Amino acid sequence: MENERAFYEKLESKGVSRREFMKFCTYLTATMGLSSSFIPKVAEVFAAPTQRPPVIWLHFGECTGCSEAVLRTQYPYADDLVLEILSVEYHETIMAAAGQQAEDQLHAAVKKYEGKFICVVEGGIATKYNGAYGKIGGRTFLEIGKDICSKAAGVICIGSCSAYGNIPAAAPNPGGYKGVGEALGIKTVNIAGCPPNPVNFVGTVVNYLLLGKLPALDGLGRPLFAYGKTIHDQCPRRSHFENDEFIEEFGSEEAAAGYCLYKMGCRGPETYNNCPIAKFNDGTSWPIEAGAPCIGCSEPGFWDKFTPFYEEL
Repeated sequence: MENERAFYEKLESKGVSRREFMKFCTYLTATMGLSSSFIPKVAEVFAAPTQRPPVIWLHFGECTGCSEAVLRTQYPYADDLVLEILSVEYHETIMAAAGQQAEDQLHAAVKKYEGKFICVVEGGIATKYNGAYGKIGGRTFLEIGKDICSKAAGVICIGSCSAYGNIPAAAPNPGGYKGVGEALGIKTVNIAGCPPNPVNFVGTVVNYLLLGKLPALDGLGRPLFAYGKTIHDQCPRRSHFENDEFIEEFGSEEAAAGYCLYKMGCRGPETYNNCPIAKFNDGTSWPIEAGAPCIGCSEPGFWDKFTPFYEEL
């Protein structure tokens, strides 16, 4: 009870009312595909967590954009997520330690929580020349991945680079970059996107804390609650494009030009993600709403498969 009261007081100090927080929990519960009866339980995960699973967050071939996206989440704010819900034992971007001190912390955390920690991986792994195209602390990404991921309770790949290789693996790919699962031969939970929506990562973590297991996955290792439908199937522009009254009044060509962006190269019909529902920047907008066609960033090999993005498939 004390923890819960302190949590709400902290939110209020940041200008977030209890009502606004419950709206977020309702939104997150719906995003996860759970019934409304789970809303109070989802709120409890944040307000009064009963466990703090240890997390080791690795960075390989990436731009840190996925970390930056998560660090800008709200309800929970990054400090709530890091300090009160998860026990982040190692994360190069946010930790104070550096150099040998950071390496020592990594090895100590793995030893202490072996078989119990969640390993979050950001970025692809170089595989050619024994992984020589990427190193940290004298060890290649490949060596680190084999060592750390094999000792984790589960591996979550955040971003399409760690999930499928994507931009680091784009042609000509001299380093032989691959996604973590392919490079290490392991099963991973893939929060795909470039960057992914933070709510999909938070939803995966909440699913684990609430139900004691990671969410159901599609054939590409992505959580079904977020990647079960195509962008096109959920896109509000599609509803305008297929609206008979609009077409009757303005004509099919005008409907296509003014609404659906498929003719402009939109990859929405081939891309599975919940962008039209979850949006970005705390639900403010998303690329198609801003007039930009989807580039398919949550699909394997999108950079090679979908470019040039402005041409119709």
